[in-house]
Amino acid sequence: MVQSMRETERKYEVPSPADTSWLPELERVDGVAAVVDRSPEELDAVYYDTDDLRLSGSSAVLRRRTGGTDAGWHLKLPLSGDSREEIRSALTDTVPDALLDLTRSRTRGAELTPVVRIRSTREVRHLVDADGTTRAELCVDSVRAQSLRADGRHAAWNELEVELAEDADPALLDAVEKKLRKKGIARAHSPSKLVRALDETVTTTAGAPGGSAGPDPGQAGAQVLAYVRKQIRALTELDPAVRRDRPDSVHRMRVACRRLRSCLRSYRSVLDREVTDSVRGELKWLAGELGAERDQEVLMERLSGEIAALPEELVLGPVDARLRVWNVVDSTESHLRSLDALGSRRYLDLLDSLAVLLEHPPLRAKAARAAKDAEKVMAKAVLKEYGRLATRMTDALELSPGPERDVALHEARKAAKKVRYATEVARPALGKPARSLGKRVKAVQKVLGDHQDSVVARGALRDLAVAAQTAGEAGFTWGLLYGTEQARAENRERELPSVWEPASDPGPREKLRR
Repeated sequence: MVQSMRETERKYEVPSPADTSWLPELERVDGVAAVVDRSPEELDAVYYDTDDLRLSGSSAVLRRRTGGTDAGWHLKLPLSGDSREEIRSALTDTVPDALLDLTRSRTRGAELTPVVRIRSTREVRHLVDADGTTRAELCVDSVRAQSLRADGRHAAWNELEVELAEDADPALLDAVEKKLRKKGIARAHSPSKLVRALDETVTTTAGAPGGSAGPDPGQAGAQVLAYVRKQIRALTELDPAVRRDRPDSVHRMRVACRRLRSCLRSYRSVLDREVTDSVRGELKWLAGELGAERDQEVLMERLSGEIAALPEELVLGPVDARLRVWNVVDSTESHLRSLDALGSRRYLDLLDSLAVLLEHPPLRAKAARAAKDAEKVMAKAVLKEYGRLATRMTDALELSPGPERDVALHEARKAAKKVRYATEVARPALGKPARSLGKRVKAVQKVLGDHQDSVVARGALRDLAVAAQTAGEAGFTWGLLYGTEQARAENRERELPSVWEPASDPGPREKLRR
């Protein structure tokens, strides 16, 4: 059993806690009515990581802590700004399986062992409002760190933490910091105790996938690798959310797979396909395994919305109940399929391959060309993907309505995504023309996406109607929804030529060629 909470805090360098004359009068901060002293705490935490420090290298923290009010295992994952997600589990001798699973995308299955022990003597003060509610906790720590590696080096320092209560206004942190600055108290250089302890006691360099120095920033290789690195980071960081079935997490992780796979395909002139094609194949597998869960999410949202929009007199039979049962069964099965994929050796091997791709990028000669030539390399890749899209659109629009055209439009939709992703990679080099083309193609993709969703929805509605009929229920509402979806698809097909027209305008493409 784990608990999750959002932790928002800032750290500061401070003099000795024995003399707190440097501490400002925080009662004068807006929203703070009093500063309440709490009992001192003795905290003892052992931090775990891989031999090459993959967790800390990806801004994650895993510790086993005793003392204080929150003894137990704590896994901290980065969020935006000053915030992190803290996931807690009960105190046990070994790392809980639930937390091991949530570190998997970062450790890639490598063993977790103790690396640093940090003991803190903590003076605690609560900043409370007029109602006596704690709005923030202020902790002055005297810290002693010891490496648990062979060298066993030590370090010591003092620091101040200001942690916001979960429902408090983030502006409170700014107000407190303003008071601290007037007293000469500056932000800590290290984002966490662990980072500082590793810097001062451990000689091994953190081993998160970061890559070598690589090509110069203006070169095509650097721009492609920057995009690849971003998508790998997204995939890694979304893994824990997918495992916990967080909203939209499967969709975002699947998109990261697609973006990465598309980039490796579009920029074969930059990264050697003899290396990347096998990676692309494994990304296709992962996106496919996640696809069942994502497709179910989209279907349920679409169908439940359509049923809710119907007048009450047109909803005949236990329509809502049948839809809910259908969703529970299918969503459970599809989520288990996602979990099986993330728990497989094949997935860990893929993560290893992505780490190697960054550490030893298979750059081709074109990757190291000067910035001016890089523009040509990027433009050529975008235009090549656009050419494939144009061919698919022409073929699809010439077909008569029906299943064959549905398939062709779906293929055109996938081609449109590839163009969009190629323009995303190229934006640093090509600027506005790439953004313009990407925006126009996105409009096409949106229409094609709604059309494909209608095709899938009609299949599900037919299955639901058959199940209802078999159970002796009225099938009227399911047929009505089927007809609505069919009309919606026909509207999208009629709309498509007018949306494709600006995307087929040669203007943005001519600017790319310059």
